Amino acid sequence: MKTVTCLLLHVFCFGLLPFCILASQSQTHHQDILQCLVSNSPSLSEVTYSPTNASYTPILEYSLVNQRFAKPETPKPLLIVTPKEESQIQTVIHCSKKHDIQMRIRGGGNDYEGLSYVSHVPFVLLDMINLRSIDVDTVAATAMVQSGATAGELYYAISQKSKTLSFTGPTFSSVGLAGFVGHGGYGALRRKYGLAADNIIDARIMDVNGRILDRKSMGEDLFWAIRGGGPASFGVILSWKIKLVSVPETVTIFTIKRTLEQNATDIVYKWQTVAPNLPNDAEVRIKAYPTKKGSNTRSPETVLMSESSTGPRSDTTVVVEFVGSYLGKADTLVSLMQERFPELNMKKEDCSEVSYIQSVLANSIYSPDQPLEVLLQRSTFKIPTKVKSAHVREPISKEGLHGIWEMLLKIENATNVVFTSFGGKLDDYSESSIPYPHRPGVLYMV
Repeated sequence: MKTVTCLLLHVFCFGLLPFCILASQSQTHHQDILQCLVSNSPSLSEVTYSPTNASYTPILEYSLVNQRFAKPETPKPLLIVTPKEESQIQTVIHCSKKHDIQMRIRGGGNDYEGLSYVSHVPFVLLDMINLRSIDVDTVAATAMVQSGATAGELYYAISQKSKTLSFTGPTFSSVGLAGFVGHGGYGALRRKYGLAADNIIDARIMDVNGRILDRKSMGEDLFWAIRGGGPASFGVILSWKIKLVSVPETVTIFTIKRTLEQNATDIVYKWQTVAPNLPNDAEVRIKAYPTKKGSNTRSPETVLMSESSTGPRSDTTVVVEFVGSYLGKADTLVSLMQERFPELNMKKEDCSEVSYIQSVLANSIYSPDQPLEVLLQRSTFKIPTKVKSAHVREPISKEGLHGIWEMLLKIENATNVVFTSFGGKLDDYSESSIPYPHRPGVLYMV
């Protein structure tokens, strides 16, 4: 009977040979690197979590924003390490190298493809959540930001010391600063001050040998590469030294909605050439998405679409939201838009004058009247997401826009298309100033 059982187990394992080998290897890797970590740095036992630890799953899921990667079949790390000291990171690097185990680095956890916490080979997750200090110097207009900090934490810290300083960070406050800067991220101040990476003065990075380097010791080539080229390819970003930028005490925010029945296509067509050429103080984004019709009014274009045998549902239309901000008063903005973009038909009642930090709340899908402390919340909006992007240099024709609307109307699941205007300060940098080539000539990103 023992022989038969062994034979059956042999056949079973042979049929699933890759699985058996991987399971065995994972267990070996887990024990090897855990022993290495604790023996080299005993304090790591307090911040290292294995799958058998009750805190493992909550810590893994806490900063896991994209729910596409929250499935049981998604590969999980052998260990999660949440260092509290930089010396602990040196030990993680040393042990990962010694045992040939990949290391993934997570800051805010907002990356679209889960690259900071998913790998198909055995890996350790280095979660930087405990290294998130922020030191704001309003006199020098700079800040030192550790890589575990989110944009919301930075905005909040700045707001506690100044009403007229900010940073060219993301619109969503839960986004981590380390990855945002290192991958060429942009936000509401992009047309006024450029990318976040354009406003980096210095950085501290730990290389593969555990050395801590600043801009001078790493050299200009590496400093160039980590500002847009994906810093985790070169080491662990410990902190960024950022340049703060001037903002007025009062800014204007607005959201104007138009449907296909309200001539949205013509307005978007005009937006393509107007928005990138507005004064740098103004920025206008577009979000288009399908919704149920509120009336039976139908434009010729929606009639044409719905007549297709494979076309969209006739009870659905597309809403186009024109969302933006202006670094100044509403009267000035309305006058500007009536002159340069009359098709939008902006009125003063479409606008709200708020403080700059209130505009940050609005961009993060909070109410401008909510307490600033909501900016300290991490991973607020957790949804399954798939994102594709393209940079547009020539306006899309009206026929092309019709094709986009038709696509949106056909898709059953929640989908939207976002157009983000470029131009302004973004045009002042060459394609090679940092590893972000989408510069002069780009009208917008979609």
